Amino acid sequence: MAAPDIIPIQLGLTAGNGLTLWAPRWVEDGEEWEAFLGHGDDLYVFPTAAHLAAFIRTSTEHDLIDHPEWDTASRLLVDELVPDDDHRFDIVSVPDLVAETPDIWTLAELSDTVSILRSLAEVCDLAPVEEVLDSADGFSVLSVGESAFTGRAGEKLWNGIGAAVVENWDKVVDALDGVVTTPEVDAAALGTAEEEAKATGTVLEESDDLIEELEEGERDPELAFWDEIGIDCVEITVDGRTGTTLRCYLDDQPVFLAVDNRIQIWSNDEDLENYLADATVDHSLASLEVWAEIREAIAGGDAVVVAGPENTYALDGIADGLETGPGGVERKQLSLAVELLTDAAKARKDEESIEALTTATPLASLIGAIVKPSKDRLPPAPPFTAEVDTWKVLVDRFTGSLDWNGRS
Repeated sequence: MAAPDIIPIQLGLTAGNGLTLWAPRWVEDGEEWEAFLGHGDDLYVFPTAAHLAAFIRTSTEHDLIDHPEWDTASRLLVDELVPDDDHRFDIVSVPDLVAETPDIWTLAELSDTVSILRSLAEVCDLAPVEEVLDSADGFSVLSVGESAFTGRAGEKLWNGIGAAVVENWDKVVDALDGVVTTPEVDAAALGTAEEEAKATGTVLEESDDLIEELEEGERDPELAFWDEIGIDCVEITVDGRTGTTLRCYLDDQPVFLAVDNRIQIWSNDEDLENYLADATVDHSLASLEVWAEIREAIAGGDAVVVAGPENTYALDGIADGLETGPGGVERKQLSLAVELLTDAAKARKDEESIEALTTATPLASLIGAIVKPSKDRLPPAPPFTAEVDTWKVLVDRFTGSLDWNGRS
């Protein structure tokens, strides 16, 4: 089998739409290969075709460098690096997709997405992705089309896919997020590529979050302790108050710093540090193996409470924005807010709130239209009174679970 062309693809991830390159299976020296643009354990994803072009034109250290067609791929023009419709895979929107009727278009999109996910899982060694895709029989017959999902047996297969996605799709997204990185690109090469994009009239689908990561530069060194220990400092603004707490994930389930299932949040970081350093306090994280290390680091001044941008949540103002529909709320703010409310609902086992945010409800549809807009789907129509009312209820449930400064 001759080596196929290297193909630009778009992946819809937590941070937005990102571009990378995919080398479908080929045989060389009697061995079968498949690869993506990356290096070591990292999958390289870029916010625009210009960033991708700048990288492949200047970098000599990545996993596609020895591909038989790399010389051709590295000379692609910016407009040739914009994926076609058949190579755009919206990973984070799969829960919305499986909530629809299994018609020819839905099945084709899901089949393509699952296919690229299986390739990513194999190449990047993502066992959680393989486990989820092997957990429901329906995933393996998507390519058959509508005939596999008709009648009682077909309905059972489709419902099985839906159940697997609702329960475990976070594992798929988290596994991918864990290997995705956006390397720096040569500034001069980027400038040239951006001028080329303007000259050719290339429409670039940019990811604001990925661009922001490039602009932010190095990560705050004070976050290194928490990154290594595996616990997040979480900053929350709600009802006009801003406070900080902690959260981690155990077996993919969120666990907050809590007492009697009530999240302990502090408006003063120093007060929170004193609370964390107190060996007499019993809370939901105190039994972790690493807790003694955390307590000692805080008490000794070797670690401080600090939240990264990915763990900074602002709930205020979202309800007003939702009243105007898509365009009324900043996408990143809403995406983070949904993450926080969902995590908190999972932690307190609030299934009603989880379903309101993750299944085919009017509110979830409105959120999807804002967080992951698609030109192929009609945006929800106003009025959005019911959706806003539901959102306010979810926020009220969350705020009702907070103990501020050690007091309910």
